[in-house]
Amino acid sequence: MAVTVLGTGSIGTAVARVLLGAGREVHVWNRTPGRAAGLVGEGALLAPSAADAVDRSHLTLVSVTDHAAVQSLLEGLPGRPRAGTTVVLLTTGSPEEVRRSARLAASRGLTCLGAGVQTAPTDVGTPRALFLYAGERPVFERHRDDLEVLGPARWVGPHPSTAAELDQALFGLWYDAQIGLLRAFEMTGNAGVPPTELVALAAAQLRHVVAGVETTARELVERDYPRGPASLAEHAPVLARLRESRRASRLGDGGLGEVARVVEELASGPGSGRGLTAVLDRTDDTGPPATPAG
Repeated sequence: MAVTVLGTGSIGTAVARVLLGAGREVHVWNRTPGRAAGLVGEGALLAPSAADAVDRSHLTLVSVTDHAAVQSLLEGLPGRPRAGTTVVLLTTGSPEEVRRSARLAASRGLTCLGAGVQTAPTDVGTPRALFLYAGERPVFERHRDDLEVLGPARWVGPHPSTAAELDQALFGLWYDAQIGLLRAFEMTGNAGVPPTELVALAAAQLRHVVAGVETTARELVERDYPRGPASLAEHAPVLARLRESRRASRLGDGGLGEVARVVEELASGPGSGRGLTAVLDRTDDTGPPATPAG
């Protein structure tokens, strides 16, 4: 079965190479043709234009610099693709950028899947990779066999932008944790504590967060926020002290000031005995408090 790959940067090259290794007929295109030479040497077929490349298969994987480049490519297509042609946006972008690209793809007669690439190029094609896909479920299922070649493929919702929402949430989680760790090193360093002294203590603290992920998710779904290790009333003074201690940090307070304000407000009300997850409670909603927008 033929698959097209537009863009031969690090991810695009890894994707094309893995597809070739799995016996797929792979058509490639890159704005600078010479950058696809290595893949052509491995058996890929070079298309003279993006439009020609898209027309060569039912599945096109777009891995270019950004969504401005995606939209430029889509605008250059003639709008008469072969029936059933699907484009998968393996290009990282904001949910709004994905929505614009998906609308443009639809205007060209293309079916679109958004994607979140939660993997390094070296892990593409291995169980360590994770690709998130969003769009019409039947479209995802139709191409699942090809997509699974790249690594575990997870469908996350019916709107192409949902994958970008989840992608950003996961990247944000990593940055929050990593910057939090750096801030902890900064604070203890200011107190004269060597970084090596923090290793086991920091690892144990982060394990508490990991261990609580499932419980936190259940609390959000059930909209029940038990006290846990501390109540909102007990969290409030701790957060206030942390907020003050971070005022001089070169990394900022990580949004702790606003969190402390919300917790203090909730702690002064009738629900002060609830646990920290209650900061996400939305009493005017009828479903879970966090539903990605399409």
